[in-house]
Parts: sequence; structure tokens; C-alpha cells
Amino acid sequence: MAARGVVAAGHPLTAEAGAQVLRDGGNAVDAAVAAVMTSFVAESPLTGFGAGGYMLVHMGEAEELLDFFVAVPGLGGHERRSELMPVPVAFTPEAIQTFHVGPASCAVPGVPAGIEAALERWGSVSLAELAAPAARLAREGVEADETWAYFYRLLEPILTADAPGRAVYAPEGSILRAGERFRFPDLADALERFGAEGSEPFYRGEVASALAEAVLERGGALGPDDLAAYEPHLREPIPVRFGGRRVLTNPPPSSGGILIAFVLGVLERAGDTGLEALVRAMDEAQAARTEDFAAGLGRDGFTTEFLADDRLAEAAARVRAGERPPPSGPQPGDRLGSTTHITALDADGGCASVTCSNGSGSGVIVPGTGIHLNNMLGEQDLNPHGFHRHPAGVRMPSMMSPTIVTRSGDVELGLGSGGSNRIRSAVSQTVLRMVADGLGVAAAVDAPRVHFEDGVVEVEPGCDAAALEALEAAGYGVARWAERNLYFGGVHAVARDPDTGECHGAGDARRGGAVAYA
Repeated sequence: MAARGVVAAGHPLTAEAGAQVLRDGGNAVDAAVAAVMTSFVAESPLTGFGAGGYMLVHMGEAEELLDFFVAVPGLGGHERRSELMPVPVAFTPEAIQTFHVGPASCAVPGVPAGIEAALERWGSVSLAELAAPAARLAREGVEADETWAYFYRLLEPILTADAPGRAVYAPEGSILRAGERFRFPDLADALERFGAEGSEPFYRGEVASALAEAVLERGGALGPDDLAAYEPHLREPIPVRFGGRRVLTNPPPSSGGILIAFVLGVLERAGDTGLEALVRAMDEAQAARTEDFAAGLGRDGFTTEFLADDRLAEAAARVRAGERPPPSGPQPGDRLGSTTHITALDADGGCASVTCSNGSGSGVIVPGTGIHLNNMLGEQDLNPHGFHRHPAGVRMPSMMSPTIVTRSGDVELGLGSGGSNRIRSAVSQTVLRMVADGLGVAAAVDAPRVHFEDGVVEVEPGCDAAALEALEAAGYGVARWAERNLYFGGVHAVARDPDTGECHGAGDARRGGAVAYA
């Protein structure tokens, strides 16, 4: 039980930074912003000032989604003169994934503007006060544990592509190992500057000039006009009814939230939340993710159309009958998804659920800025129908899906996940385990997961064997994993009993998750 709140995140230091703010009297958004900035240091391969993200907030009567995800560059007329750089990353000797990085992969970052806007709208603590501990941490360093040493090794070809990356991730000539300290003095300076001046230097000042110059001179398209034009957008979250609760999640132009709402809506109408029904509902959602779906994400009224009762009822009827949806084309995705999530819950029941991502990182670490730019233009999951097809200035779609579940108007669960294309699966299943199965938050996060894509059900150990056999008999491929894996996401969740006010949290062990109480 927590007297004043709880924070769940991808690293103990990240969670503790948020919890300390709650102890000092800050609210959930203050805690989330402090934790986000700490994650730049503690979880540096996954996030930072060069990333993009979303924050879903439920405070009092307010239910709002702040979109600060990346935008497509090119507003200044700068054309891409270089190609995406393929970098093979070996998860195991047999499992090698190619990431696409380099200056041509860099989209307009949104994190500096986003967390500043969140604090201005909902916060109660100054930006300078929240940034100072993270700056000290960046200067003093963070000791890598086995989880983060694994991330460093995994992304070594990207993190050490250029001299600025080698200086911080391989200071002695080899990638940081467990027990060694990660220090990033330029990031410390950037955090201090951000605390003092806000986001202005990152979009219109000398930091912005350095970012644009670093990308343009190497053939990318990110220019000064793109940075100057960037601004966060406030959106109304998608609401969907499930199990007597109201589930709020990320609306278009993001793609993850609407697919979560689709799966939950189908299962609600099917009256079945078992494993076989879940996979069939995932199959329905996957089949619906066509080129028309991608085009529709930017259209007014698309959410209502996509989640129309008759469409969900038709899909639910097929689920009940054990029928497959009409086939659609393959939807490629990447295996890792360098994304981190934080959820904060305060004593008043206010909740901030925030997901940030740097993709796999572009390898472009701009000297003197503390910024590793994202590679979102090269992320397959964000570009399933081909790279460089989005027009300049638009928000890119994303699977990131900060989510909040309410009962009788009060927050019962706040959650989100990293994991690229598996985010929607991880979030949906955690909601199912708590709402449909009645598990506590820790058990719901820990429960074995499945993910369906391209005709194959990926399965962690411990899932319903009879249901898997039935799916195989129905023509589904089933890939059984020997152990739990970060492939299946990293859900960091908080829960509150609306009747007693008791707070609990769970950090996903698949991705080094942690919880801290206020």
C-alpha cells in the first residue's frame, strides 16, 4: 500500500525520481516529468531529448492526451540526399534483425516541447526543480546492470556508429559492461539548460541549429523550419467500454490505441476473453490494419468509423464462430522497439501515463547537445507500407499506447508498454488479466503473453495449451518460446482501489521494470 502514490517505470532510478516528487508534494504529472528526464540517463538507449512520445492524463474531470510524437521533416524544402543505413542487430546468433538508421532516418523530436507543455498544463513544480536531479545523475553516472548492459550490447552498432556515441557508450574502447558507469556530461548540460530555458533553444535556438546542421550536412531532411514549426497537440483519448470499465487510450494519428480499443471491443461483444478468442480478435485487428487504415488515421471521423458497432459486432460474430477474417497483406514490424514507459499515480487519484521512444536510435548523436536523434523514418513498424511515404509536417503513426482504465469515474489502472508492434498485445492482455480475470496488477503484468502477427501466434511459456492446440488445428502457426522475453513488451502499471485508495504498482521484469512508492 502507498500513502501518497506510486510510480512504475523501466528502471529503479526512474521510478524513484518520480516517487520522490510525490513525497515532496508534487502531483502525478510532476512525477511523470521528473521520471521522464531521469529515464534519459538511466534508460538512455531508449529515450531522450531526441525522442517523441505521448502522455495520457486523468486528473479530476480532465481526461486528455498530449501528443508530442515525432513529425516528418521537409517543411523547409530540404530533400533527403542520403539513404537509410541498414544495421544488423543480433538478438541471438540465429535471430538477426536489420534496423534502418542514419541521418535519413531522423524525424522531428517532440519530447522537449511535450514535457514542457505537460508541466505547464497540469504540473505544480518548476521545470528547473524537476530537471536538476536528472542533470546530476547524468554527470555522476549510472551503473549498468545486466539488463542495461544487454541493451548496450544489442544496440552497439548504432550507439557506437560515430565518435560522440563511442565517447559515452564505449569510453574505454569497448561497449559498457555490467558494473561500469554510463556518464553523459553533454546531457547534463542539456538538462540544466532545459530546466532554465525550457524547450525554446531546442526548436529555435542554438541547439536547434546544431541538430539541423548535423542532419542536413549528412544528407538528411531535418531542417530549422521543421524544428521551429513543431508543437505538441492536445487530443481527446479514445474511450471503449470493457468489463464494466471505461478504457481510455491513445487516439489517431497513433495506430496502437485504436487497435487496442478494437480488440477489447470485439472481445466485449463476443462475450469471451479466453486465449483462443483473444488470438482471433488480434487476427481481426491485424486484418484491419491495411493501407486504407494507415491513410485513414489522419482523417476526421476515422475513429468512429473504425470502431463502429456493426463492424465490431461482425468481427465478434466471426470470433464466436471460429472463423478467420478476410486476408490482408503482411504487416512488418521490428523485434525490439526501443521504447520506455512510465506511469505515475498520486494520492488524489490523478494519473499520468507516458510513453517515449527513440526508435532504435539513429546513431546521430549531435556533439555538444546531449541529444541522440531518433530513427523513426526508418522504423518498419511506423512505415509498414514503405519508407519515406509520409508528407512533410505530419505526425507519424505509432503503436505507443498509454492507457488508463477507470471505474465509476475513478482511476483503477494506468499502464503502457514498450515493444513496438507488441505494445498493443501487451497492453490489451494486461487489461484483460485485471478486468476479466480479476488478477492484481503485479500478477497481471507477470502473466504469460501471446502476440499474433503474419499468421503466427508467438507464445510465452505458461499459456493455455488446449487453446493453442485448437488454434493450430484451425490453421494458425504457433511459435512457442522457451522463456519470457522482452520481445513481448515491458508493461509498467499502477493500480488503485477506488473504494479504499490503496495503490500498487508493477514494473515488468521482461524489461527491467521497477516500482517506487511515495
